[in-house]
Amino acid sequence: MADGTKAVVDTSAADGAADEAALAAAIDELADGTARPTAAAGKDAKKDGGKDRGKDAASAADATDAEDDGAPGNAPAGSEETSEITAPLSATEIAAELAAGDAARRAEAAAKADRPAAKRPPRDPQPTHDPRDTATLPQTLPAPLRHSGDMIGNRYRLEECISSTETFSSWRAVDEKLRRAVGVHLMAAGHQRARKVLAAAKSAALLGDPRFVQVLDAVQEGELVYVVREWLPHASDLAKLLADGPMEPHEAYQMARQVTDAVAAAHRRGQAHLRLTPRCVLRTDSGQYRINGIAVDAALRGLPAEGADEDAERTDTRAIGALLFAALTHRWPSPEDRYDLQGLPRNLGEVAPDQVRAGVHKGLSDLAARALCDHPPHHAEPITTPEGLARAIALMPRIRRPEPELPVFTNPPRHNTHALPTAPNPTRVVAAPGTAPTPVTAPVRNAGRRLRRVVKVTAWTVALGAIGVASWQLVDNLRSGSSAAASPQPSGTSAAPTSHTPTHDPVAVPVTQAISYNPLGGGPEGTFVLDKAFDADPNSEWTTNWYGDPFGPKTKEGTGLLLDLGTVQTVSSVNVKLGTPATAELRMPGKGVGNPTAAKPKDFTVLGKETGTSLSYNLDSPVTTRYLLIWLTSLTKNPENTQHGGQYQGHIADVKVFG
Repeated sequence: MADGTKAVVDTSAADGAADEAALAAAIDELADGTARPTAAAGKDAKKDGGKDRGKDAASAADATDAEDDGAPGNAPAGSEETSEITAPLSATEIAAELAAGDAARRAEAAAKADRPAAKRPPRDPQPTHDPRDTATLPQTLPAPLRHSGDMIGNRYRLEECISSTETFSSWRAVDEKLRRAVGVHLMAAGHQRARKVLAAAKSAALLGDPRFVQVLDAVQEGELVYVVREWLPHASDLAKLLADGPMEPHEAYQMARQVTDAVAAAHRRGQAHLRLTPRCVLRTDSGQYRINGIAVDAALRGLPAEGADEDAERTDTRAIGALLFAALTHRWPSPEDRYDLQGLPRNLGEVAPDQVRAGVHKGLSDLAARALCDHPPHHAEPITTPEGLARAIALMPRIRRPEPELPVFTNPPRHNTHALPTAPNPTRVVAAPGTAPTPVTAPVRNAGRRLRRVVKVTAWTVALGAIGVASWQLVDNLRSGSSAAASPQPSGTSAAPTSHTPTHDPVAVPVTQAISYNPLGGGPEGTFVLDKAFDADPNSEWTTNWYGDPFGPKTKEGTGLLLDLGTVQTVSSVNVKLGTPATAELRMPGKGVGNPTAAKPKDFTVLGKETGTSLSYNLDSPVTTRYLLIWLTSLTKNPENTQHGGQYQGHIADVKVFG
């Protein structure tokens, strides 16, 4: 049939018609007085399954003869049973039977008409599924088995398995094409999460924010899905940084501020991390915090879970609050121990960090509680978005790095070569009880000798001083006379003063603050490590952003670091140590410049220009200023085996100012 169901044929009507025809023939025969085998006999003959039809016909003929004669005694002995089965009916009985059969067939037909026909469900011999429907994929599929040395995509050679779960594995690998270390996640392509992982990796790669670890590649190749990310060999995650104890307030503040700013920027572009843990927050050697696994870590673990009612902004804000809580208290804010940190007691509830550990910075404690708790202590208003958390951090007073403790030096004992040796102290005699002590006589002769020597030394010193002063005046008079004779001045005019290079020792002028000066770029550079440029540690440094080529017409004129001396100071020389060779100018604000941070580069006066890694600016004459500008005009490439290898970047390791 058209709907795919099979037609069911009812054969009862055909059988009834045949019976009616047979009975009608029998009635006609009875009316004529002739006996024929009945339909019942015919049916019995059929049931016999091929018995001799001649025998049946003979039995029927014998019965007919017996009925006609009316003498049953003449019937054969063996024809009794046969006569009971095949005895013909009378005309009245046949008519009644026909009527009853007709009525029964009509009732059965009416009942079938009233009963609805059963519909069979349609069958699809080859069901089809949308390949984009991930619900048809298996929820659990083991991670692909790989070993060290295997090649992925004919490019990435696996080195070391960092972590492995039931569904995916993470590796440290080497990009054979670019000869650099990378991180690789591996997952089976048939897993239900595979498509979400690829989509998350591609969206993370488009973020392009250097505060996040970059996704370099995301590919499905046969039965394997792999995601390649940037590898930071010299970075330490927050869990490792907290292994020795809680952070100082300045470090905790820097971590929270940098992570919050980065996550807020990602949310403004429609991205969310959804699994921000201490393992995902990395601190580089330069002090910058970078975030690993945005969107990808959550997709690998199937987050957010089905039916989760918390939005992405609240999830990331709560995670930042947990990171700050752990950094301040060295405890994880949940009853379970996580990331090598001890959890809180189960009955403690929602508490601020300063209620867990004494001496916690009050402002940071309140901030962590507002971000972490739904009902913060002291009826404070909770913070539910990264943008709101960034605004709250900006309103806080800046927490500065504590001043390093200077070593305490003791003045060496002053030795007077002209002093006389002191006489040994006389031995003290203890008198016996009941006896008067014997008085000790002072050495009068030694005291008189010492006084005479002091008088002699003083006299010689005065005499030598007088001789020196007289000699200096004599030489000065001779120089003045020769100068007057060589260049006579016109009468009535005083001689012009002669400039002399100061002979006093330079005095160090402390730098109180460093400010990123980048008027030609997109904003401040290296704001997280500004104080490393003047912390007296040549191993730490302030760095600029990295560029694809050195400064010039294709990029910009330069960028720099503005030094604030606190007050107006006299400056005679400046020493600058760079991490990589560069060309830098020493400048000071020109006359009429009120706010140097808003001034243009041309508003500064150039005091000197040097190239190299150790730059010394010795001024011909001291200048008086509060601000100095280290203006980088040419950069060199970073080494290939370092972070951002092959990129152009400025590194200022140490600056010393002398007055």
